[in-house]
Amino acid sequence: MLKKLFSRFAFVALAIILIFTLDVLVIVGLFWLLSAWLSELYPAAAPWITFGMTALGWIVTFLTVLHAANRDMVPETKIPWIVCIVFFNVFGVAIYAVFSSHRPSKRMRKKALVMSGRAAVFEQSAPVPEAFSGQVRRFSDVGEALLSVNPAARIYDGTMTEYYAVGEQFRDALLADLERAEKYIFMEYFIIKKGEFWNAVLDLLARKVKEGVEVRFMYDDIGCMGRVHLAYHRKIQKMGIKCVKFNPFVPVVTNVHNNRDHRKIAVIDGKVGYTGGINLADEYVNIDSPFGHWKDTAVRLEGEGVKGLLLMFLKLWNLATKGEGEDFAPYIPKTYTRFEGEGYVQPYGGGPRPVYPRSVCEDVYINIINMARGYLWIMTPYLIIDYRMREALILAAERGVDVRIIVPHIPDKKIAFALTRSNYMALIRGGVKLYEYTPGFVHAKGFLADDMVGVVGTVNLDYRSFIHHYEDAVLMYRTKALSAMKEDFEKTFAVSRRQTTEDAKKNVIWRWACEIAKLFAPLF
Repeated sequence: MLKKLFSRFAFVALAIILIFTLDVLVIVGLFWLLSAWLSELYPAAAPWITFGMTALGWIVTFLTVLHAANRDMVPETKIPWIVCIVFFNVFGVAIYAVFSSHRPSKRMRKKALVMSGRAAVFEQSAPVPEAFSGQVRRFSDVGEALLSVNPAARIYDGTMTEYYAVGEQFRDALLADLERAEKYIFMEYFIIKKGEFWNAVLDLLARKVKEGVEVRFMYDDIGCMGRVHLAYHRKIQKMGIKCVKFNPFVPVVTNVHNNRDHRKIAVIDGKVGYTGGINLADEYVNIDSPFGHWKDTAVRLEGEGVKGLLLMFLKLWNLATKGEGEDFAPYIPKTYTRFEGEGYVQPYGGGPRPVYPRSVCEDVYINIINMARGYLWIMTPYLIIDYRMREALILAAERGVDVRIIVPHIPDKKIAFALTRSNYMALIRGGVKLYEYTPGFVHAKGFLADDMVGVVGTVNLDYRSFIHHYEDAVLMYRTKALSAMKEDFEKTFAVSRRQTTEDAKKNVIWRWACEIAKLFAPLF
């Protein structure tokens, strides 16, 4: 308990509360000080001044409500903001002014335009393959529409895919590929934590630097809070590794701190790449077991499709570092090994607006749901969804699609788990089959539809992934990895317990508390 009280996380939380309180008090205090000053200056008109200032407060509140109602943002975020503004009046206006924006910093937004242009140079000449016609195009806009909002989301063929059903398989493959690196290693992870797995990776990276390999590593500051110390990036830099701490926390109240780097990307020499749900910490490979068996997945790409992951890494690396950016060309391999008999892959990224003009990650999921005909199977650690996602899932079930979703039975975050369970009743009544993974915690993020299309990446079914975070994933069409992915789903269903309406009805008081919490879920 003492360790938690004196942790960096506790100090950060305290700083946010204090500075937020100060900001709101300043805004509201100025308003009421003006009222008091005018009343003292014109004592005879004091009642009218009080009435006028009160009326002005309600006018400001009304105008702010209009602004929130007509603003271009996720509809589910509008209701809690309107409730907050109306309930707290001028205080609510102050809270809205400080916290309602989800946009990155102005500097990052400007650099994002430059970085997207540089990445597009390597992608714009690559049309959607002719083979993507009819049924294939259905899953690809996942083709043209996705390309229009994310120029770097090119579709590649001739790329080998390999699916890993548990973190231990991923760890062994990753360490072997890192060992074979000759030119460079680029890695980007939401969480690193001292332990057997991370120590093995770090030791290997330090050794590769001595062999002349360029190594870059980026980790998220808040994601690693409480897992490594404040200046840990400097320790890594002393080993010769170019290390960046993404979006470091500074004690200023702003929603910029919500824009976390939730990606998990590793690229070796531009020819081998990894992504998935697995971070570099012992629980992800079941060395530690704080939540039972940790079920996670990853995918390995080899071939030209790795270019998509490489460009995502380089763009965000350049956004996170000082300077005008670099030329990407030296890191693009001149030739790639082609693998015949594979389908197509489409690595893509998502993030906060306006860096990404649309909610790309949610759009991809929605399109797959809408196009599925036989079955749609999903794994996700969190099921905190908006109205359009919920309705898409129910409509798919109603038209006869076998829609199944696997979520954890042992949660890592009790509030998130409660919010997940608050969606059970509507989905079950709509025909969606919900399963809880009884051996432990599911951290995998995967979609599989009709033996044809699969997605493996970092994108949870929650507001943080769709609105706030930088995310990545790989969409696969008829690749060899899909058969392994289907086999993994079938094995996971076998050890999971299907939920019923009776399960969803348990604990009425807690369910109502969850419904209230769900109202404010989009804000955080």
